[in-house]
Amino acid sequence: MASLPLQLVVLGAVLGVALAAAALILISFVAFVTATEMPPLHRHEEEKFFLNARGQKETLPTIRDSPTKQLSIVVPSYNEEKRLPIMMDEALGYLEERQKQDPTFTYEVIVVDDGSKDQTSKVAFKYCQKYGSDKIRVITLVKNRGKGGAIKMGIFSSRGEKILMADADGATKFPDVEKLEKGLKDLQPWPVSIRIYIYIKS
Repeated sequence: MASLPLQLVVLGAVLGVALAAAALILISFVAFVTATEMPPLHRHEEEKFFLNARGQKETLPTIRDSPTKQLSIVVPSYNEEKRLPIMMDEALGYLEERQKQDPTFTYEVIVVDDGSKDQTSKVAFKYCQKYGSDKIRVITLVKNRGKGGAIKMGIFSSRGEKILMADADGATKFPDVEKLEKGLKDLQPWPVSIRIYIYIKS
């Protein structure tokens, strides 16, 4: 028979594990309840719209809207007029080829100009004119919010079931997206209403 001090140690360990499990359940419950509503996103009046391919203002969707695309790619950009075309050409080459091979595949690329002082928005808008505003959207922020603020604005304006963040410097290799999607698929089942946010940086 185990001695009394050993029994107390075992009992203490069991109680400790039970308390830790109860605390984890409580924290998870609180996180679930408080996370059901997205925090509000402050937008200046000019940031509530994007220009379509004809140069007309259209209202941006919100993250509360049902997804209508399989993939959204958010590209935060600050003074990227030189590097953005290289990245966009590679991304759109991959996305258009994928759509040719699978006509059911839908995507959008959202370039968020984070208050650039150069021609980033104009460079991005040329892609909108070429591919259409259903595929390419440019959000021009009134002032610099930093990379996190630009990403948040893009995510909150996206229409994709999956949302990928890609840097304008071209570090993301777009054919790797399919490997990532396969990995995510292997992790299923997901809750029906979940939207997946992905950050890839090579």
